Amino acid sequence: QVQLVESGGGLVQAGGSLRLSCLASGSIFSITSMGWYRQAPGKQRELVAVITSSGRANYTDSLKGRFTISRDNAKNTVYLQMNSLKPEDTAVYYCNVRTILVTILTDYWGQGTQVTVSP
Repeated sequence: QVQLVESGGGLVQAGGSLRLSCLASGSIFSITSMGWYRQAPGKQRELVAVITSSGRANYTDSLKGRFTISRDNAKNTVYLQMNSLKPEDTAVYYCNVRTILVTILTDYWGQGTQVTVSP
């Protein structure tokens, strides 16, 4: 089992920045990738960015250049730096961790943190 605690959401004006953090605890030895997803009202949850244990990051194309994902393995924490925020970035942001045991992949989710960008 992996437990995730997110922090860093809030209200910001368009053009501003926020940094989200997600601390993982529990069976962290089995973690492969860590990432962020978001879900806006009335929309499906979508991938924002994911980073592997070796530090390789992948982003949704539309967010490249504004969002940066990073990972501190020593602190078991993944971060999402969000710059030049737009009202359309308003959503609940969820931390995701994927673990692997033998061949079994399991996804864990944080409780979500609200990000609201005002015009």
